[in-house]
Amino acid sequence: MIFPQIDPVIFSLGPIQLRWYSLMYVFGLIATYYYFRRSSKLGSLKLNDAQIENVMLYSLIGMILGARLTYVFVYNFSHYIENPMEIIATWKGGLSFHGAIIGIGIAVIIFSRKFEKSFFNIMDHMVTIAPVGLGFGRIGNFINGELWGRVTDAPIGVIFPDGGPLPRHPSQLYESLFEGWILLGIMLIIRKSNPKPGVSSALFLIFYATFRFFIEFFREPDSQLGTVLGPFSMGQLLCAIMWVIGGAILAWSLNQPSAERRAS
Repeated sequence: MIFPQIDPVIFSLGPIQLRWYSLMYVFGLIATYYYFRRSSKLGSLKLNDAQIENVMLYSLIGMILGARLTYVFVYNFSHYIENPMEIIATWKGGLSFHGAIIGIGIAVIIFSRKFEKSFFNIMDHMVTIAPVGLGFGRIGNFINGELWGRVTDAPIGVIFPDGGPLPRHPSQLYESLFEGWILLGIMLIIRKSNPKPGVSSALFLIFYATFRFFIEFFREPDSQLGTVLGPFSMGQLLCAIMWVIGGAILAWSLNQPSAERRAS
């Protein structure tokens, strides 16, 4: 398959550009906002409308800072230490989803302490709808022709503009399917079971890490890093950390007394 020539810029107005990649994350933010509003009206999310807007702003800032700083310090530190002014050049690419999770978690901790809200009540709802942004975001990566997979002779292989003459796995679409839409279905099912606080967050970390770990075998490792531990990429090492954190949160949550037991 030849990569479909899709202009990553939808339209330009002077120096202002609207890109497909940015639009995909706008879809994710819109989905999160309306899911939060609906959950608040149903009573499961203990936030009012103003607090929803605030926590989304906190989370957006945390996501951008966490994603960028993790990429800078974990994925390409030697480059940025020599070119520190490029750290703020996020429009050139270079974001880490693992870092985005860290940034969002810190932002929600700050918000929950400031407004005296439950951290896991917020995070459990956030991770339920987060796969929408992930699913659309990976489609944006595909449109940009970036983060392509390893060379393959499978019929599904795609020749990307910057990926050389050989067909490669469209690993962005694999990630969109598994980390986005399949994970979304799993999280909605978990949410319907009305789990204890923290269970949804823990299972999100575990399932995301599992999907990402195995898809990494089809994805081309970052050129500046390659594999970092035998056949494993940096993304896979970070997924292993997510398994540990997710397992710890799950064990803690399942050992907490139920709401009925606490009330008695």
